[in-house]
Amino acid sequence: MAASGAASAVVITVAQNGSGDYSTVQQAVDAVPFGNTRRTIIRLSPGVYRQPVYVPKTKNFITFAGLSPEQTVLSWNNTATKIEHHQASRLIGTGTFGCGSVIVEGEDFIAENITFENSAPQGSGQAVALRVTADRCAFYNCRFLGWQDTLYLHHGKQYLRDCYVEGSVDFIFGNSTALLEHCHIHCKSEGFITAQSRKSSLETTGYVFLRCVITGNGKASYAYLGRPWGPFGRVVYAYTYMDQCVRHEGWHNWGKCENERSACFYEYRCFGPGCCQSKRIGWARELMDDEAMQFLVHTYVDPDPQRSWLAQRMGIRIPYSA
Repeated sequence: MAASGAASAVVITVAQNGSGDYSTVQQAVDAVPFGNTRRTIIRLSPGVYRQPVYVPKTKNFITFAGLSPEQTVLSWNNTATKIEHHQASRLIGTGTFGCGSVIVEGEDFIAENITFENSAPQGSGQAVALRVTADRCAFYNCRFLGWQDTLYLHHGKQYLRDCYVEGSVDFIFGNSTALLEHCHIHCKSEGFITAQSRKSSLETTGYVFLRCVITGNGKASYAYLGRPWGPFGRVVYAYTYMDQCVRHEGWHNWGKCENERSACFYEYRCFGPGCCQSKRIGWARELMDDEAMQFLVHTYVDPDPQRSWLAQRMGIRIPYSA
């Protein structure tokens, strides 16, 4: 379902100094009605907002809009084993599922110029910055900061453009259908970039990295491109630069030889010192041109041209007050 145009959007302002409609992001989200059908732009004044944020189901068509991701940070420090939240666990869940600094369950969510951070230190285990369990969500010029399990693309369809994602272990994971375009992926230490959890060959889910850049900490050959959290995990890297941090073998079977028969791990016309097709493990492969086409277009996440949901960068169309 497409949202209404910017001219009819509702605009809510948040400022921690009291100059906005609300002083916390959660207060602004709480003001949006359940069953919302009108684009509601929550404009965030610069600052570090230290509070977990929950966007419930049916609070749809919400946009978080900041001036820049460096200036507008949503941060909390929950982990899978330590969750402090203003919502009950029966709503947000427990463990990895419930520990996100921001949890989005409302559909047609958009974020622009926002940082989502889990500030738990290295070694804290699973510590999610953002969990998305919602369809048709888009993120433009956002940052996702953390260590293990930074970005939980759990369910639905998501599009990320011009974003920065950092982490160490399984830091982009879940079972959504996601296209990351022109994004910067930064491997902070030894681990795995992706853990995609597709469970059946009949599922259409998977992660596509299109024209992205993968960087590391200066060391060589310490990060895997991914491992299959689900036996049919599907990940595609296309036209992506891989620096020396990427291990030459590329992919990991998660210690299960049977995953090698079902996981769908692909590359297509990637380049850089971490792109070594001759040394890749034998059960992942380079796509042929005709095979790759389905992953190189926006219809991968936006399949119906009559009901397109992309390119709704609503927040930036309404100027900030001087």
